[in-house]
Amino acid sequence: MSQLGLKPRQLVTWILATDLVWCGSALVLATVLRYGTDWTTDYRVWSSWLPFLEATWIFWALLSFGLSLDGFRGGWRFTAVASQVFFAVACTMAMLLAGGYLTQRFVSRLALGYFGLLLFVGFMATRCGVYSLLSSRYRNGHFKRTVILGTGRIARELAMKIERHPEMLCKVVGFLQPENTPLELSLPCQDSGAVVSVSTLGILDLLLAQRVDELILALQFSTYPEVLNLAGRCRELGITVGLVPQPYELYLSRPHLLDLDGLPILHFQAPSTSAIFGLCKRSVDILLSVSLMLLTAPIIVFLAVWLDWRTGRAFRRETRCGLHGRIFSMMRLNIDRPPAGDSRLEVMLDRLSFTELPQLWNVLRGEMSLVGPRPEAPDRVQCYSDWQRQRLSVKPGITGLAQVHGVRELHSSEEKTRFDLQYMLNPSLSNDISLILQTCWTVAIRLIRPFKHVRSKHGDFSQPVVLPAGQFFEDKFTDAHSTQSSAD
Repeated sequence: MSQLGLKPRQLVTWILATDLVWCGSALVLATVLRYGTDWTTDYRVWSSWLPFLEATWIFWALLSFGLSLDGFRGGWRFTAVASQVFFAVACTMAMLLAGGYLTQRFVSRLALGYFGLLLFVGFMATRCGVYSLLSSRYRNGHFKRTVILGTGRIARELAMKIERHPEMLCKVVGFLQPENTPLELSLPCQDSGAVVSVSTLGILDLLLAQRVDELILALQFSTYPEVLNLAGRCRELGITVGLVPQPYELYLSRPHLLDLDGLPILHFQAPSTSAIFGLCKRSVDILLSVSLMLLTAPIIVFLAVWLDWRTGRAFRRETRCGLHGRIFSMMRLNIDRPPAGDSRLEVMLDRLSFTELPQLWNVLRGEMSLVGPRPEAPDRVQCYSDWQRQRLSVKPGITGLAQVHGVRELHSSEEKTRFDLQYMLNPSLSNDISLILQTCWTVAIRLIRPFKHVRSKHGDFSQPVVLPAGQFFEDKFTDAHSTQSSAD
């Protein structure tokens, strides 16, 4: 954020300040739309609106800090930002209506409707404007050129997270690949492809020649003398040095940095949820599941009759692992995935995820939740690493953060775990509602897109990008989580 002259916390503050200014402007515009311009000299109209404006300021400031409504939490995605802002504006309008009723302060409901609509439009315009500004500066080269020292899962994870956070104004331009021994750093020769050793001094010359601003250590063992020497020399030459703490299995924890007289101590605290949150989440699951089952009952009955006539069976039960690995039978419409036949209806049902509607019954039984990690088969769970097994510590869901990012059943468990653990780090009803809204948006987009099979392209992070000797390789990362047409 140094390129903008703002720190991340300052950026959040400026977005909130812009939101509060827009609240006043939206109130004036809403009143003009309702009454025209004649009201501007009527003191009674001003006095009746002032308590609503003050309440909006206070409530929106609390929501902004409590729910991180700046739009960049978890990485920029328009649908995620829109759903979060929509939910927050809806809560704000509900608060204004309830407060007005309890205090016997009444204003035009139409004007309040205009006010809520203008709030949403203005707040989204602010966040999209900030994103456009960041993108413009990024395209003009105003970003930190970053090199990651490390390979494997940690380095790939770090590169993808940096890509999804444009507010960092940071670009990963390459990786340094360590040799098998801790005493050397290896770089493949561009002509022959053979691995050659490069001294620390040679690496420094290469970093300086390519105007690298930041070096991030993402090694499992980053305390080797050569690595520490490289980090020290980089700091002396003005290259910022970052460090991913190890072991990485502590991912499902909240880090807190303690500066003890210049000695950094990183505390890891496991995320915890209260019994009240669990009760509220279960209540929301039951309420929404019953509502959705009543709403979709005609569709499910029609499809069940059609599938029973066509295949002899309407539903299928699939064995899945739920909370703490407990086995349960997950319901699904009897349609292959992907559909094996040429039935256009089956392909459409799979594309729109209607095959998952019977899982609302699993939610009512308490085996699943509306939002959570997608459950997987026992044979796949048996191959979990300890890191992946953390996703079994919460109840599985029909949809989740991985699904709205386009990560489906055909993807690896590691890709799913990456997003599932991110969701588990910030458990809240607002996040759940936001993900449900994003899921509805995803289904709506699939509905209006041309009806055809879509196969997305994925970036390949299986092999590390390295620095060829004598030449600096810039890798343009692609989004490995583009939406796919498959269900789940």
